[in-house]
Amino acid sequence: MTSMRTRAVAAGVIWAIFSILIGVFGLASYLDGQTQARFDELLASRHTQAVIEVANYAETPELIDSGIGDPIYRQPFSGQYWQIENPDGEIFVSQSLVDMLLPRPAKRTGTIQIGNFAGPTGEQHRRIQEWITLEDGSVWHVQVASSLQSLIADRQQLRGNLVLAFGLIAVVGVMAGFLQASTVLRPINDLRRDVLSRWDTDDELDVTAYPVEVSPLVTDINTLLERNREIVSRSRRQAADLAHAVKTPSAIVRNELEKLRDTGQPVANSIEALDRLDAQLKRSFARMRADGGNAAMHTFTDLDDALDRMIRAFTALARNENKVLTSKVVPGLRLRMDQNDFEEVIGNLMDNAMKWSNKEIGIGAEADGEHVVIRICDDGPGIPDEDLGVATLSGQRLDTSKPGTGLGLAIAADLAHAYGGKISLHQCPSLGGLQVQVRLKASGI
Repeated sequence: MTSMRTRAVAAGVIWAIFSILIGVFGLASYLDGQTQARFDELLASRHTQAVIEVANYAETPELIDSGIGDPIYRQPFSGQYWQIENPDGEIFVSQSLVDMLLPRPAKRTGTIQIGNFAGPTGEQHRRIQEWITLEDGSVWHVQVASSLQSLIADRQQLRGNLVLAFGLIAVVGVMAGFLQASTVLRPINDLRRDVLSRWDTDDELDVTAYPVEVSPLVTDINTLLERNREIVSRSRRQAADLAHAVKTPSAIVRNELEKLRDTGQPVANSIEALDRLDAQLKRSFARMRADGGNAAMHTFTDLDDALDRMIRAFTALARNENKVLTSKVVPGLRLRMDQNDFEEVIGNLMDNAMKWSNKEIGIGAEADGEHVVIRICDDGPGIPDEDLGVATLSGQRLDTSKPGTGLGLAIAADLAHAYGGKISLHQCPSLGGLQVQVRLKASGI
């Protein structure tokens, strides 16, 4: 999906390029016209000068050259030429034409004519020609030509300057577009950060802190947050009530089954089935509790307190079983997770490690960027490589040689996933058994 920033900048750039192109072509056309007009004005003034000299030297036309007198007309093929024809057909030309002549008119007209033609050197020229009638009634033909090379060069230089100027304007415009997009979208970015901060606080968003265009959205978000909190609270209460309602009948059934077992009745399978039922209910209630909102509400766990307490408890259990528990926990770690859920995750994993270890269990915790990684190792038989990927998903007992339901890893994985975390299984490099790695989001509170 294209971002608003990209859309805003792209639209600004496209509009700027379109406007600049229109400006370049429009201004270039206007300046070309002005340059052409000034060129024609200069050519017209040279033509007028030639007409005046014809009138002054009509009796002695060989003196017209000295009368016009502009040095440019004495330089061979300078690009500036004049040519005059008297009533007798005799032609007088500027020295710049050397031994060549300008094209003669096909017929007489009573108006001034202006147009382009290929000059003596093959390059394009522009000329003005006119049939004039002097006071004595004689008719002369006067034409003045000027090379278009200077006009073309001026136009090219002008267009180059325009492209450079408008190119700089385009660069400034694009930079301004980025700046404008960033400025306009800043309230949206602030809103995003404020919404994300609701992981760490229950305060409502301050509507007055945003522009009036964004305020309705902020109000709607506040309403959604409040409704979400209500739904979460109601769901958690319902889950707790349901768990309490199921726990009592389950305890009664278990008590009756144990009485039957004490009398010698074969109820082992029934007790095992009840154990699995309790474990499945425990797993479902844990998922309901996590999905119901702790993962989306203001909550965190201080590992200095929670993990230290659990390490002390399991150290005592390990000592009773002639086992050793070692720990290496970086102080000051905090998780974005409810403490009860965290303790249930670690409790299940430590129970498994204690059950399957031979002599030693290890636990460690450290920060990894925006996450906290907890590793629990044991020196037990581990899990075959082909079963590592399904042990946390299936809820199946991979080994029935020891008591249990096989759901401890699945419950831990469900709870970790509900908080945006992940549990992965590996072979322990130090102890040789199973290593369970729990990766959870850190809290910045």
